[in-house]
Amino acid sequence: MKVKPIEEIQSVLQPVAETIGVEIYEIVFKQGKNPALTIYLDTEREGGIDLDTCEKFHNAVDPILDELDPTFGQPYTLNVSSPGLDRPFKKERDFMRNIGKKVEIKLYAPHKGEKFFEAILLAYNPLAGNVEVDKNGEIFKLNLTQIIKISQAIDFE
Repeated sequence: MKVKPIEEIQSVLQPVAETIGVEIYEIVFKQGKNPALTIYLDTEREGGIDLDTCEKFHNAVDPILDELDPTFGQPYTLNVSSPGLDRPFKKERDFMRNIGKKVEIKLYAPHKGEKFFEAILLAYNPLAGNVEVDKNGEIFKLNLTQIIKISQAIDFE
C-alpha cells in the first residue's frame, strides 16, 4: 500500500497537537492485513497522556486525515496512544528527563557478562554518542551503538 511520507502527515497534524498542548512523539504506519496509522502523543504535564487527551486528539485529526488521505483511498485504522512508560529513549529530551533516574539497558554484546541490567543514568552526550551510567557504584560509559534499548526502569512497588 502506498502511504504519504510520515513527515507530511506530522506537519499537517502538528498544529492540532500544539492547540491541544501535546507533542507528537512518533507516527508509525503498519502495513499488512489490517493497516494502521498510530500516532503516539507525549506531554510534559503531570500525569502524562490520558485516554481523554487521546480521544480529543483523535476526534480533532480524523477529518484532517480524511482530507489529507494518507493512504490514497485505501482503508486503515487510526490509533492514538501514549508511547508508554517503557518506551525506548529516542530523543534527546528522553535522555535528559531521565538523568539521575534508574534505567533499563539492553545491549547487543555483554558488558562484564551482562546484556541486560539496570543502572542510574548519570549523563547523556549526544555529540560523543554515549551515556554515562552508575551500576551498583561502578561508573562507566556506553556508546549508543552498543545499546539495543534504553528505557525508564519501572518499579512495581
